[in-house]
Amino acid sequence: MKKHYLQVALFTASFFMMADAFAGNKDRTGQAGATELLINPWGASTGVFGADLACVKGIGAMKVNIAGLGAAEKTEVGFTSMTYLRGSNVTVNNLALAQKLKGGTTLGVNIMSMNFGDIQKTSTSNPDGGIGSFKPQFFNLTVGFSKEFSKNIFVGAGMTFVSEQIENIKAGAICLETGIQYVSDDFHFGITLRNIGSTMRFSGAGFNVNTDASSYSQYQLNRSIPQEKFELPTYLALGIGYDFYLDKKKLANIDDKPKHRLTAMGSFTSNSFINDYITTGAEYGFKEQVMFRLGYRFEKQNVDNSFYTGLSTGLTVQHKLGEDGPVVAIDYSFRTTQQPANGVHNFTLRFNF
Repeated sequence: MKKHYLQVALFTASFFMMADAFAGNKDRTGQAGATELLINPWGASTGVFGADLACVKGIGAMKVNIAGLGAAEKTEVGFTSMTYLRGSNVTVNNLALAQKLKGGTTLGVNIMSMNFGDIQKTSTSNPDGGIGSFKPQFFNLTVGFSKEFSKNIFVGAGMTFVSEQIENIKAGAICLETGIQYVSDDFHFGITLRNIGSTMRFSGAGFNVNTDASSYSQYQLNRSIPQEKFELPTYLALGIGYDFYLDKKKLANIDDKPKHRLTAMGSFTSNSFINDYITTGAEYGFKEQVMFRLGYRFEKQNVDNSFYTGLSTGLTVQHKLGEDGPVVAIDYSFRTTQQPANGVHNFTLRFNF
């Protein structure tokens, strides 16, 4: 028991030492691309603003800490949709699958796309439009795995293919992520490094222009305007969590859950191109069938370009269909934002077989 609490104290101390370093990266803000890699589409995790880095399990781990993918029981399928910018028709759709294999290995696939709706074309001669429309296409495909080295340690890694296309202009990249989770009966610790990859550069016919060969020539040349490369939004995050069983009942039998559970959690995220931030959250579970969540995200540099204002909340309802049927879960979360976005609503449907 003393050894266990010594581990808790050690990990907690390391967390606050990192938080004390809280330097921020305001001088590089806005210099990264493919920022959709920072979007967490899962309703359960966003209910605590991603503070569940050390506690996340199953398919939701592929956008938070891929090590948690190994906690999937057997087969898990989930779909999530959210309106990212209310009033602008920007939506995010996400589909994921996790499959437990022999030897403690779990494979996962995650597909995320962003829909921006129809955008009117404009030009210097037609600034008011009326010449058609186009649909930007942002698409991410993640393939990863998690290995259970013991009942306490999970290690995961993944690869994401990034594609961005705007009519006749496109860019692509490949990035990697890795993560570790340590899980005891009631203590959780996790660390992840995400979005390490190649640079991106837009190219395509949209950058070609026709210009006169010279001031005295009647001929024109088709010239291509070179574009600068940009980096991906790499970040390092560390998190902790602790389970409090309010009915003093910690049972090993997975079918005999404690009636009341309260999990306190927190994480520190060191970003390469935006401000660092700390997230804290709590999740209350009743018989592991209904979960309420509350989270808060704090940025040291309180600047106007922060999209979120800090508060999040969420709810999960899940139930097993019959003796041999899957567990069906519905997750909902809401995060407060700057105006005029009016907050982000998120809905997730999961099936755990």
